[in-house]
Amino acid sequence: MDIRNIAIIAHVDHGKTTMVDRILHQVKLFRDNQDVQDLVLDSNDLERERGITILSKNVSVRYKGTKINIIDTPGHSDFGGEVERVLNMADGVLLLVDAFEGPMPQTRFVLQKALELDLKPIVVINKVDKPNCNPEETNELVFELMFSLDATEEQLNFPTVYGSSKQGWMGPDWKNPTDDVSYLLDTIIEYFDPPEDNPGTLQLQISSLDYSSYTGRIAVGRVHRGSIKMGDQVSVVQRNSHVNKSLVKELYLFEGLGKEKTKKEVRSGEIVAIMGLESFDIGDTVADFEEPEALKPISVDEPTMSMLFTINNSPFFGKEGKYVTSRHIRERLFKETEKNLALKVEETDSAHELKVYGRGTLHLSILVETMRREGYEIQLGQPRVVIKEIKGFRHEPVELLYVNVSEEFSGKVIEIVGKRKGDLLNIEAKNDRINLEFKIPARGLIGLTKPVLTATEGEAVISHRFKGYEPWKGQIKNKRNGALIAMKTGTAVAYAIHKLQDRGKFFIDPNEKIYAGQVIGESTRYEDLVLNVLKSKKLTNIRAAGSDEKLSIAPAIKFSLEEAMEYIAEDEYLEVTPKSIRIRKILLDEHERKRKKNRQADNI
Repeated sequence: MDIRNIAIIAHVDHGKTTMVDRILHQVKLFRDNQDVQDLVLDSNDLERERGITILSKNVSVRYKGTKINIIDTPGHSDFGGEVERVLNMADGVLLLVDAFEGPMPQTRFVLQKALELDLKPIVVINKVDKPNCNPEETNELVFELMFSLDATEEQLNFPTVYGSSKQGWMGPDWKNPTDDVSYLLDTIIEYFDPPEDNPGTLQLQISSLDYSSYTGRIAVGRVHRGSIKMGDQVSVVQRNSHVNKSLVKELYLFEGLGKEKTKKEVRSGEIVAIMGLESFDIGDTVADFEEPEALKPISVDEPTMSMLFTINNSPFFGKEGKYVTSRHIRERLFKETEKNLALKVEETDSAHELKVYGRGTLHLSILVETMRREGYEIQLGQPRVVIKEIKGFRHEPVELLYVNVSEEFSGKVIEIVGKRKGDLLNIEAKNDRINLEFKIPARGLIGLTKPVLTATEGEAVISHRFKGYEPWKGQIKNKRNGALIAMKTGTAVAYAIHKLQDRGKFFIDPNEKIYAGQVIGESTRYEDLVLNVLKSKKLTNIRAAGSDEKLSIAPAIKFSLEEAMEYIAEDEYLEVTPKSIRIRKILLDEHERKRKKNRQADNI
């Protein structure tokens, strides 16, 4: 059978998922009268809300007698673990680029992995309907990018398709819109070779996992060599070379947006889902029963950041969540590591605390947000970067940071990043905007977004990707102001907040329930300040004219989960429940905090 396996690479928000929607409509996957929601591939709520793809998906379409398996890849470098293994299933890649923005940093990360794997690209210049865009210049920039990534002669000889996913067309010339996206599908069939038949004993690498509440874990991968069918006895070779004997109870092929059971023999080049295998993981090889031969395991970028996860023991625990015990949290986190390759969970000395390692705050915040929606209550410690000892010296993760900003704000951005030990590598002017490239320790990225957006009036576009480990850069002096801490537990009173506004900015609204030791705002000074916001106005029986002043209270600052994770200090926890995000001091009692501070001062 004629097959093409293609992966789609694109920067966040360049229209990849919309393009797949168009292809699905083109091949009449939906009935004409069927009501289809947009962005079919971004199936989980978080992906829809944030407009990003977190997990790779498989979709399959049939066009002119050819089956095209489309694998959607995450564009964000925090999900690099996903990208690498997904590309292992593909024969070629579609590189999707916004005609106005051109190739972006995140695109570079995934493209580099694809070129290293010898995959041929087709370049799709999308959004050519945008005003002031220059599709030809964008195509030149893509060529330059590939050249700088050491692409081969064959890879540089790529075909280019222009179009607009939103308007539903793709063609050879951006000035002449076509009727549909069939030109793109024709190019895919002509340019990419079908996978070669690879006879021999079975070899299939498990590239991703699926889960069904009826059958448990499902292994998904591409048949690399030989063939497989339902009822076969196979060996599963694990990373540590341990071999498990197993049975293929059911075999599925991807058809459209779903899977279809097959009793036929499936040959090399096709992507399948296998049910019924005993103990397996991503990267393991499903091989011949008698003489198993393993494929090279998939390498995954190491985690660069860790956070402490612990049970919620605040005075408000258990009021909103279903899962609050350490057993619940432990089981959920270890279950996550089965499919989230870039995540690591480590036990600590305490039964209630676990250390979770991830690729960055976005990677960890997606996990936390998913857990809170499932009904978990947890507390998080301050994020910390992973330090390595290399040749006797401390090394820390370093990231390449890209900030796209209006010319007038570039000086402010350079100053802010400079204070966090960031080195300016490159300045590139593009129309009235400037692209700044920095090298910055991963520590310097924690809490960087807010000051940059404030300084640029919300205009900056920020992205970063992991570069490698470099020698420790020394202390970063980015001390945040002290905390305003609640003195008592109860309901905040508008009058008290109004009277205390000169002490700092508040994170709480009037009539909000708070507890002693909760961080309710940021002080105007560097020291922490304990306040009583439960105090109401003293009532007297004498009413003086003009004594009832009008209360004007500044709106409370509300953090997103990610911002709150980056904001908390070393002596604070972030309490996360299905309905609330609260910052609190680890020691809720004021006297205990003072005693600890005095002890630390004595030890200096």
